[in-house]
Amino acid sequence: MIKKYKDISELSQYAARSFIEIANKSIEERGRFLVSLSGGSTPMRLYELLGNQFQNEVDWSLVHFFWGDERCVPVDDSGNSYGQTKKVFFDRINIPNENIHRVLSELEPDSASKEYARTLKAFAEPPLDWPRFDLTLLGMGDDGHTASLFPGSPVDVDSPTLAVTANYQGRPANRVTLTQNVLNSSRNVLFLVTGRVKAVTLSRVLSDNYMPAELPAQRIAPIDGNLIWLMDEEAASFL
Repeated sequence: MIKKYKDISELSQYAARSFIEIANKSIEERGRFLVSLSGGSTPMRLYELLGNQFQNEVDWSLVHFFWGDERCVPVDDSGNSYGQTKKVFFDRINIPNENIHRVLSELEPDSASKEYARTLKAFAEPPLDWPRFDLTLLGMGDDGHTASLFPGSPVDVDSPTLAVTANYQGRPANRVTLTQNVLNSSRNVLFLVTGRVKAVTLSRVLSDNYMPAELPAQRIAPIDGNLIWLMDEEAASFL
């Protein structure tokens, strides 16, 4: 499903209401809400809304937060997704610390990846070795990457997590990412895509020309769940 909005403010309002609706339904049906968050600038508006305007709309004690990927940098580094989300969201809601399952970004990627796989296993829904997220939030880069699944990364993987250690766009990438195995078991996936710089790539990702090695966002296709693309007018300008 594709939904288009005027700008990031309108998109974020819809995303926030969707988040709350899915959260409350999950809590009603299963007694908890498991959500995988996305880093980057686009979802920060959503997190700000949830931490302010909508902070009393969910029983946060029954919510468990995870991450689709993380940079292996200190928590106080501006590139650390958990650290940035904590400032605008977690510090403003009543949530137990033990409900926030961050990647141990102070570790090297390989160690952090293995530790995060163990964290996921603790919430696994057999026969899976990882949780079936009620909601997964994802973004898309202008090269078609999502989470830290970059162009040229392995398409066929068995593990729930991967250490990402390579030069990417001229910069060293030291990250941990969930794989499509975990992402595609989600009950609901929301892609948030904004900006004209992503318009051409988005049109390619949503075309019938399937190139998962070159355009990793195409790898995301929930096995038994809902996939919704939220985009602003600029990102949708070539559709």
